[in-house]
Amino acid sequence: MADDMDRVFKALADASRRRLLDLLQADEGQTLGALAGRLDMTRQAVSQHLAVLEAANLIATVRSGREKLHYLNPVPIHEIHARWIAKFERPRLDALAALKQRLEGEDDA
Repeated sequence: MADDMDRVFKALADASRRRLLDLLQADEGQTLGALAGRLDMTRQAVSQHLAVLEAANLIATVRSGREKLHYLNPVPIHEIHARWIAKFERPRLDALAALKQRLEGEDDA
């Protein structure tokens, strides 16, 4: 599990790979050529970034004839949110709700 998370964080650390994920989120099932055409990168560079994303399980690929289509897999990002973000959000949101209640209570007095 730790190795999987390490791969995801490594993949997300690069701005070009995050841009590729954004492109796939907006329009899934894109080919390497289509993705390279939307970025200021060579096909080889895009291919290398896609390989890192695929190794991190952030994208899935499907062969369609001679084409290889790329799809976003949001599960690892959701797992990061559940493990690393949500547990830190909860106390802050609880504190904000308590502050709101105290302030509204003071206004009623």
